[in-house]
Amino acid sequence: MCGIFGSLGTSALDPADLKVLVRHSEQRGRDSSGLVVHDGGRYEAFRADHPATQLLDEVGTGDGELVFGHSRLITNGSSDNQPVIRGGVCVIHNGIVVNHEELWETIQKDRHLEIDTEIIAAIAEDHVERGGTVDGLPARILDLCEGIVACALALPTLGKLVLFSNNGSLYLGDKAPSGHVFASESHPLHVIGCSNIRQVRDAVVLDIPISRSEVDIKESRSREVDLVPPLILTGPEERLLQYPQPDLRRCTRCILPSTMPFIRFDTEGVCNYCLNYSPRNIPRPKEELFELVEPYRRASGDECIVPFSGGRDSCYALHLIVNDLQMRPVTYTYDWGMITDLGRRNISRMCAKLGVENIIVADDISKKRRNISMNLQAWLASPHLGMISVLTAGDKHFFRHVETVKKQTGLGLNLWGINPLEVTHFKAGFLGVPPDFEEEHVYSHGAAKQLRYQSLRLRAMLHSPRYFNSSLWDTLSGEYYRSFTKKSDYFHVFDYWHWDEQVIDDELDSYDWERAPDTQTTWRIGDGTAAFYNYVYYTIAGFSEHDTFRSNQIREGELTRAEALDLVKVENQPRYPNIKWYLDAIGLEFQPVMATVNSVPRLYER
Repeated sequence: MCGIFGSLGTSALDPADLKVLVRHSEQRGRDSSGLVVHDGGRYEAFRADHPATQLLDEVGTGDGELVFGHSRLITNGSSDNQPVIRGGVCVIHNGIVVNHEELWETIQKDRHLEIDTEIIAAIAEDHVERGGTVDGLPARILDLCEGIVACALALPTLGKLVLFSNNGSLYLGDKAPSGHVFASESHPLHVIGCSNIRQVRDAVVLDIPISRSEVDIKESRSREVDLVPPLILTGPEERLLQYPQPDLRRCTRCILPSTMPFIRFDTEGVCNYCLNYSPRNIPRPKEELFELVEPYRRASGDECIVPFSGGRDSCYALHLIVNDLQMRPVTYTYDWGMITDLGRRNISRMCAKLGVENIIVADDISKKRRNISMNLQAWLASPHLGMISVLTAGDKHFFRHVETVKKQTGLGLNLWGINPLEVTHFKAGFLGVPPDFEEEHVYSHGAAKQLRYQSLRLRAMLHSPRYFNSSLWDTLSGEYYRSFTKKSDYFHVFDYWHWDEQVIDDELDSYDWERAPDTQTTWRIGDGTAAFYNYVYYTIAGFSEHDTFRSNQIREGELTRAEALDLVKVENQPRYPNIKWYLDAIGLEFQPVMATVNSVPRLYER
């Protein structure tokens, strides 16, 4: 997934305007970059494993009347980069082609790279060799490729540049005197003063200088860390994972065990969580939401923002917003380095099939993962279940960048797809925070609650001074944006649609939504952190968030207690591939980490 950009015309784009395009493209990812420049009668391509602004400074563009490039959030093919050049075709691509593996057999071309973008260049190469027209090329590519395909495809020998997109994540504007400018989003085109800005859905074919020479490619590599560790399905380290099945006292109504913080049982064995539970999955009339969103509807263009992780609930919410609510959304994804490739592929699938633009705000992935690594090492030095949540604190800037996207798009309305049954209580409970049975939201809000929570966290941190590291500001500021900033013009889809797991899973299957190879659940499977922290909770306390979730379903009358017990017996099994990926991503060795986790005293008798 990338930010792509470019300019072409009778003269070079002003360098200051080009820098605006490049900087904005880095919002979508800065793990690698590429440029193609036509200057002095020939094309040159440059690829680097560092940010696009740095590459631009290194390369310069001279008086080139044609410049296009990308800033990439690395997904498939961490060792490869764009632009992809083969057979006289030069491609930069935003998105993920989710069926690229199968397509190589279809077009019967030799594959040279790991990156999915190569299949687009290969299809174009095959199309031209068979005598196909340039005008027919985008349709050929989009007919074959599944997933987001937003492309700038150059054919130097034919003097053509083709712009096309199947989800609208590509915009074209006019800029005097240079000519045309394009970018993945409309915002930078407005900033540099483009006119006639339009979303590229139907293909646009533009003339570029003809060149019979091969495109010269220059590589620049310096990174030593692999940002996309492979998903290893099995290995000898898997034997280190434990799966105790303690005989815990559990609530006679739900399945919460005696190790749940602040739990109490009445004379009939029913827990206080059940006795104080208020149903959450009773939606209001849908007509209310239709009335609430009516002022935001427009005659044309996008109408709302959908925060979008690629997970089960946000994907189904997007389906409802497009098909039932009949709104035209833009999806927003915050990538902090713990969205797995599976999650990213599901983002690509859903947005392509629904024709929805996806705006990505990607953080500094290496820095975020270093933060996680430092905090996990601090936790391992003094294990405390109440401090596990610090490992996911880095994703809370999600809430901050909703406001960024609102400003850039001019859209005020947010429609969220948060599962109403994801309330856990225990994550803060292990820190000493008693459950607030009156809280109406999945995420708690309010200054008093946060100050109490942070004071208890500080007390726990003092037992391991390594928590006082360079990640602290990132953690605190993220939680500030989540808990203190005022939120306006936003509604929750599942306040108006009943959340039904089977209905959701069945609907997502119709989109070929991808499931994880290491678990039967569809919950949090695109989250790189969940398998690890659930292993920790289960190993030490004998339960995980699966138990709290299934207990909520029991209370809602959607599962029997026996069904819930059967489900968590499967769902709590260790997920070696995901745990291995997580530790590889943050640069920690599997064996010593798991040895420490396994040695932490249990909250139950073994």
